[in-house]
Amino acid sequence: MKPRVLKSESPEFKKFLAAIVARRGSDSAGIDSVVSKIIADVRKRGDRALIDLTAKFDHVKLTAKTLRVTPAERQSAINRIPPVDRRALELAAERIAEFHRRTMEKSFIYRDKAGMRLGQMVQPMRRVGIYVPGGLGAYPSSVLMNAIPAKVAGVAEVVMVSPPSSEGERLAVLAAAEIAGVDEFYRVGGAHAVAALAYGTETIKPVDKIVGPGNSFVQAAKRMVYGVTDIDKMAGPSEVLVIADDRANPQWIAADLIAQAEHGSGDEAAVLLTPSESIANRVAEAVETSLKTLPRAHQVEAALAKRGAMVVVNDLNEAFDLANQIGPEHLELDVRNPSRWLPKVKAAGAVFLGPLTPAPLGDYLAGPNHVLPTGGAARFASALGAYDFLKRTSIIEASTGAIAELGPTVAHLARMEGFEGHARAMELRNGVGDGKPRRAGNRNAKTQGQRAK
Repeated sequence: MKPRVLKSESPEFKKFLAAIVARRGSDSAGIDSVVSKIIADVRKRGDRALIDLTAKFDHVKLTAKTLRVTPAERQSAINRIPPVDRRALELAAERIAEFHRRTMEKSFIYRDKAGMRLGQMVQPMRRVGIYVPGGLGAYPSSVLMNAIPAKVAGVAEVVMVSPPSSEGERLAVLAAAEIAGVDEFYRVGGAHAVAALAYGTETIKPVDKIVGPGNSFVQAAKRMVYGVTDIDKMAGPSEVLVIADDRANPQWIAADLIAQAEHGSGDEAAVLLTPSESIANRVAEAVETSLKTLPRAHQVEAALAKRGAMVVVNDLNEAFDLANQIGPEHLELDVRNPSRWLPKVKAAGAVFLGPLTPAPLGDYLAGPNHVLPTGGAARFASALGAYDFLKRTSIIEASTGAIAELGPTVAHLARMEGFEGHARAMELRNGVGDGKPRRAGNRNAKTQGQRAK
């Protein structure tokens, strides 16, 4: 299969672009109906529902005792994986922690010119849940990327859920949980795991926030429990958009497009934007050649047929305009002096500068998080970070002078909105409250301030 090559001014490309942008919304009514029943079942039957649903969907028989992975089992997994695997996980963990320590917000307090002390108290959440997908593979990188920022933020209890495998324990996932400092680990996945984290069961206590990627049922469950608990974002299929000039290496670009298209859902997006028709055609040929020996060629072909294309644009400025319209999860800049073009980027989950920086580097151990906004959400959302596990509490302390200066205006604004009680509560602090109603415009705020003084 040779990927399509389109020109940005063609009707075919406009249709393709519309399909890419349309990924931001989908009809989930059928999924929602199923998920709502699962959530209700977990709320009603607790652990029993988790055990029954795990047997149904994952074909694994659990008991109340085997729901939880013990610390001894996690420690044993570290000793059972190959030493080279352990070193790789530990290196990734170190780099992820180092980066996320730099993203921490700090508390602050100051006194303004009116004499008020104002500030913000930043504290970690107490208990958070991380969801790690299972399915056909094992994803220890997802464990590290979700758990480590929470631990860096100071979260006291990090609770992990991940569906069990009928083929046995995923030792790399267990080992990653131990390396990342996970406090509790449960063998449960799907919408029922999200429900357990949100509402709690006999074994699993509820959490303050749920983070981590998952399938459409997991995402629907996260959306439904929002408000009972916080969630990170609605993650979707993986995406990469490469902007390349005429000096780019076609084989490298082809490899990067394939890398993001091989996740297996069939909804991944892999797009090249280039002003060079020669590069576009050579990349398409390189993809076709590489697929002949790729283990997951069938999945990649399905994804590329749906949301893959080599697009010839008029110039790099047009390429960046289109990239901002698409808002990709991963944006690779394979152009001369990529840093010069960085200010043109307005919507991307992560930007990879230069030909030596493919998206897989960020997927595993560059340091920044690989939990990124997808489906165009990069227009308003950000990568997961330690800041996502922090609460912010405002601090306000007034003085006599501040009340004298600002109180009359507060009372005036309250009456503008029809809240006489607010106004009186403020005026009592100024010694001018007499309990009589006033209209918002009957007394100049400046005059009130002078009388208060």
